[in-house]
Amino acid sequence: MEVNLRTLGPNEAQVVLSLRLQSQNVVQAAEIIDILGSEPKARKVIRNLVRKGWLSRLKPGRYMFLPPEHGPENLGENNVLALASAVIRPSYVGWWRAASFHGFTTQKPMSVAVASLRQVPTQVVEGTKIRFVKVAERKFFGFVTYQLHGREVSISMPAKTVVDCADRTELAGGPAEVARIVAGAVSSVEPRELLTAALTMRSKALLQRLGFLADLVNWHWPAEVRNELRAAIPKSQRSVFGAAERRAGDIGYVSDWGLFVNMTAKDLLADVSRARLKRSS
Repeated sequence: MEVNLRTLGPNEAQVVLSLRLQSQNVVQAAEIIDILGSEPKARKVIRNLVRKGWLSRLKPGRYMFLPPEHGPENLGENNVLALASAVIRPSYVGWWRAASFHGFTTQKPMSVAVASLRQVPTQVVEGTKIRFVKVAERKFFGFVTYQLHGREVSISMPAKTVVDCADRTELAGGPAEVARIVAGAVSSVEPRELLTAALTMRSKALLQRLGFLADLVNWHWPAEVRNELRAAIPKSQRSVFGAAERRAGDIGYVSDWGLFVNMTAKDLLADVSRARLKRSS
């Protein structure tokens, strides 16, 4: 069996040693040019380091360094979340993949959605599709740096993850999956934290969906928190959750939240275990 070892030539070794001494995880092409003092030489070294598994390309001119601790074989970088959050800064891994990270769902999404303040095209990094979602500044909060397999990864915090998923259900597997995520958060997220994050987003439709989903999964919030959530929704506010049009058997209008729910309760709760619903009640 042929083994693809991560060998180094003299110039490549100079770059690797420099990056290792500086404890760099992410490096720009310009920095490697500075190390070697020659752009043509640096470009050749970068190509070789990518090919040999010392650098993983994040986007043009930006790379993740795979230090000697990764071992002698060229196995690439398998820390998908670290790759995703390193492509642009500031940014954070959010929505469905963050919900999976926090244990709110057993699903393991094949792609990663990353929140950022500017539009960046979708990319495929080390075989993983990374979608960059431009969000308004008022929604760009609630994330911290986690240590994940020796890498620093920016991921939305638990409460913000739930709120983001309720805000953009299409980035979290759809309405039924978001119901599962909300149910999965019952034991580890405080309703007050959710309310604070949701109010900061300044989206009435989000507040309606969040209130409805909490009721749906039998998440009993303290009366004052629930009342504050309801008071933040104008009485005239109406929005739709689920399909574009109502069908026979759908839940329909939920007066508590001013929400037209165009899905059946059975469909919404299809992925929520009875045991989890019982624990929520």
